[in-house]
Amino acid sequence: MPVFYGLEITSRLMLGTAQYPSPAILAEAFKRSKAGVATVSVRREAGHDRAGQDFWSLIQKLGVTVLPNTAGCHSVREAITTAQMARELFETDWIKLEVIGHADTLQPDPFALVEAAKNLNQEGFKVFPYCTDDLVVCEKLLTAGCRVLMPWGAPIGSGLGLNNPYALRSIRAHFPDVPLVVDAGLGLPSQAAQVMEMGYDAVLLNTAVAKAGDPAIMAEAFAKAVDAGALAHKADPMLPRDMAAPSTPILGKAFL
Repeated sequence: MPVFYGLEITSRLMLGTAQYPSPAILAEAFKRSKAGVATVSVRREAGHDRAGQDFWSLIQKLGVTVLPNTAGCHSVREAITTAQMARELFETDWIKLEVIGHADTLQPDPFALVEAAKNLNQEGFKVFPYCTDDLVVCEKLLTAGCRVLMPWGAPIGSGLGLNNPYALRSIRAHFPDVPLVVDAGLGLPSQAAQVMEMGYDAVLLNTAVAKAGDPAIMAEAFAKAVDAGALAHKADPMLPRDMAAPSTPILGKAFL
């Protein structure tokens, strides 16, 4: 199972907690999937708002590791302030760092992301940076002190799957000892399996489960796909080849 900042997680599936039809369905999705991590957005009113307190109580009952995030932040200062609030509210140094640079694609701002990551690492946070599938950005984030990388598969909520498998394979090959999580863009369990077949440590998703006709069943489907992909990677799968190869040996074949 994946180990993030010295903590072993019980599952390779990480789930978001937004957009579910009801708290009961959210809880059932986590139960059916056995997800090991729940990402939670920081709401500025959560400290005094009753609805926010009820939501936090629900998350605590899930019995999973909580990963607060800085979703919706568009600047370094905003992301750092939100992370500081998250540490106080959720009593954890873990933070999924998002610094959005483009309003339409929700693509992270690479420059602001690296700057915010450096500051938060210096403050003792354990940063999980949401980034694009760019090797240079990933290298800069590691230099800034991050010990986990979370490249996207595709834009948040798009369900497009893996827009650039080559880039994701390159990141895995360049950083063989760094825990890697594909975050965002997955729409189908088969896409999650593909991620794990590449040797990634986990996947993080939200919309594909929360917006499914039956979120609980979809969460379970993703969990099984993640396990299948991880098992396939462990088995050392055959590489694609350009020509056919007979599965039945020619030796011993009858000649007429």
